[in-house]
Amino acid sequence: MKESAFTQALLDPDLAVPTGLIDAEGRPAGRRFSVYRNNVAGSLIEALEQGFPVLQKLLGETYFKALAGAFLRQHPPKSRLMMFYGAEMPNFLADFPPLANLPYLPDVARLEFALREAYHAADAAPIAAETLAALAPERFMAARLHLAPALRWVASKYPVWSIWQANTSGGAAPQMRPESALVLRPGFDAVPHLLPPQGADVIAALHAGTTVGQALEQAGENFDITALLGLLIQGGAITGLDEDCG
Repeated sequence: MKESAFTQALLDPDLAVPTGLIDAEGRPAGRRFSVYRNNVAGSLIEALEQGFPVLQKLLGETYFKALAGAFLRQHPPKSRLMMFYGAEMPNFLADFPPLANLPYLPDVARLEFALREAYHAADAAPIAAETLAALAPERFMAARLHLAPALRWVASKYPVWSIWQANTSGGAAPQMRPESALVLRPGFDAVPHLLPPQGADVIAALHAGTTVGQALEQAGENFDITALLGLLIQGGAITGLDEDCG
């Protein structure tokens, strides 16, 4: 029997139990396979429920279980590290016709997965705020910041942060507008923050290694770097800097 056929049958309860299965004593193992299949599928669905709680709340428990079953049949685990299972969920949702009328769901899934990645990211000691404060403005603008491994961001055409907030902390009903979320991990838990307009562009540029001044050029002269810098410092997200001597 090909391993792919066995895996497909293991993840899809609608497929017949593979023929020729025997246990260690040579007895037919079809019934044991069915029990094992139910346990595997149940464990994977549970992992997705734990990884995407807001998504589950938006869709409802019953619908999410069905969605998770369809997902795991297309995307079986590639690693034993179940903490990262579900990385393909945003793209899966984007290509899932029954949910085409809810186009914000892929970005909600991206934010939830970003929170999970940030939680499991490596530790890094933040730079002292006094070190940044001691830099003259021109030196700061010429500096390249080192950002913490836990930092993540999600830019969306939809109110992704407000949707997350409303479904976790009882925030106000979201207004349909573009939002970007910045994920920081100042301590043990990752937390998403609402970025100002163009904030995601600045974060992306800083993450790519541009100087602070170059990053601000992409956002425009009215962008408030002070507020973003305060957010990064409070979140322990700046771990070092290099001054551009060129």
